[in-house]
Amino acid sequence: MEAIVLAGGLGTRLAARLNNVPKPMAPVAGRPFLEILLSQLRRAGCARVVLSVGHLHEAIENHFGAEFRGMRVDYAIESAPLGTGGAIRAALALAGEDSVLVLNGDTFLDADYAAMLHFHEQEATPLTIAVTRCANLARYGGVVIHGTSEGLRVSGFQEKGRTGAGWINAGAYSLRKDLRWPENLPEKYSFETDFLAAHIDSLDAAAFPVTGFFLDIGVPEDLDRAQTELVRFFD
Repeated sequence: MEAIVLAGGLGTRLAARLNNVPKPMAPVAGRPFLEILLSQLRRAGCARVVLSVGHLHEAIENHFGAEFRGMRVDYAIESAPLGTGGAIRAALALAGEDSVLVLNGDTFLDADYAAMLHFHEQEATPLTIAVTRCANLARYGGVVIHGTSEGLRVSGFQEKGRTGAGWINAGAYSLRKDLRWPENLPEKYSFETDFLAAHIDSLDAAAFPVTGFFLDIGVPEDLDRAQTELVRFFD
């Protein structure tokens, strides 16, 4: 079991809180947020993680080194920002397994990632997207899904700013290493906008519903929430 964690975010909205470390290293109860994600992957049975890093990557490498509690840690280092899409594509080239998990390094989702990877392989699709219910879609935008609980597919996305409850992209994916990328993608691009939203009609993307706790630490108020609400997820 392998995973990629996107850990190169600039954290512009959190700059005053970061003290010269990248966003995934934001302190949560005195420990880096990224430790929560790696602990979660280790508990799920992940043997190797590739950290996609760029901005201030030395802080991450110096902290974690080559392993985290027995789980191998490798690094895909961006010499220049590649966007989420370019970063995933570059890190995916380092994967050894047929399918890998991909997590956003600033988002926590209380999901069974072993079950998600198994579901992805059973569905035999190139891509599975973890989705969760949200009381207000305004910040995240919505995900349109169809089918039954045994065969859900993502058929579209809704722009941010809509109000009301609905499904959102929870920032976790299962991808096949041999995923076919559109030929016209630049080196730097957004996975969510330039790949998912632009090509969803041809992707046959499965939806994996998750009911567990979800928190994106990308804004100061949610980083404040993390100080108490994520402590229970530390080892």
